[in-house]
Amino acid sequence: MRDLDLVKPSRAKAAEDFTLPALDGGTFRLADQRGKVVLVNFWATWCPPCLEEMPAMERLWRKHKDAGFVLVAVSVDTDAKKVAPFVAEHKLTFPIALDTKMAIADKYGVRALPSSFILAKDGSLAALALGPRQWDNKTSHRLVEVMVR
Repeated sequence: MRDLDLVKPSRAKAAEDFTLPALDGGTFRLADQRGKVVLVNFWATWCPPCLEEMPAMERLWRKHKDAGFVLVAVSVDTDAKKVAPFVAEHKLTFPIALDTKMAIADKYGVRALPSSFILAKDGSLAALALGPRQWDNKTSHRLVEVMVR
């Protein structure tokens, strides 16, 4: 975790559950992901550092999605209509949830974008990252591989 500059919580804490509308028309419910490792990423279309890390997130998700890894990118754009064209343009295929009122971002204490939260299989917060990361480097892949075991 140190190599990725991730912050480990000082004490075990369950991640706040949430249900949000998904870009695909359905809903994304965090509780439905129990038993999987989840990366929750808060971002916005107008955030250059968010765009910087998204291709790497896409590669990380594609490599590990069949092994019990879930990545959900929670857009905090106030205008949800901007999200679909952005996602299509950048060929992102991981789940996108919409938090237009920042209700969930506030629950998670998000104060900067991007902010990412890594949740263990039991739903506890394992680590968090403030700012962009190279999510497809050797260390990131190893972290996911160890956590999904």
